[in-house]
Amino acid sequence: MGYSVGGAALWSASGGALAGQLEEPLADSVRGALSSAIANSAPPVPVFADTESRLAHLRWLGAMSDRLRKRKTDFQTRIEFLQTVWYETRRAGLDTTMVMGLIQVESAFRKFAISSVGARGYMQIMPFWSRLIGDGDAGKLFHMQTNLRFGCVILRHYLDRERGDAYMALGRYNGSRGRAEYPNAVKAASKNWVHPDA
Repeated sequence: MGYSVGGAALWSASGGALAGQLEEPLADSVRGALSSAIANSAPPVPVFADTESRLAHLRWLGAMSDRLRKRKTDFQTRIEFLQTVWYETRRAGLDTTMVMGLIQVESAFRKFAISSVGARGYMQIMPFWSRLIGDGDAGKLFHMQTNLRFGCVILRHYLDRERGDAYMALGRYNGSRGRAEYPNAVKAASKNWVHPDA
């Protein structure tokens, strides 16, 4: 899958986020870098180095569309969602399979999901992030590309803070750092989205 998650082989079938990201003080340089990554509003248009890369993307897109059909019945909505996930994960240097598992656990692929602690959208972004690194409008967290971009940028930030340790970064993303339930849930859900071209 491209990442490893340590800990006990337990899995929590929570069907949603177990907690939420915790607001932490950010150095000005970190806040600036994260804000910059969020502010680049370029649409998710993939660029391919060669024909084989494009064909690999199309194979992945077709396979994921089939798997996601029951959760997102409208073809155009499904394709736009998948293309945006693919684009934003690559933009942030993340494992697409892991992010798909995270979205399954966090929101069950529901655009307007809201957790009991107020996290919003596909990747369950806490509203404080829109104040820290966005324009302060938490309502935008329900916009597909905005939500996926925030989620990927935040997860990348946590991976960097944890020196590439996905287990700890996922725990930090969920606000349950050091506990196995959430990383194990994401790892289990990720198995639904494995594909050789991911």
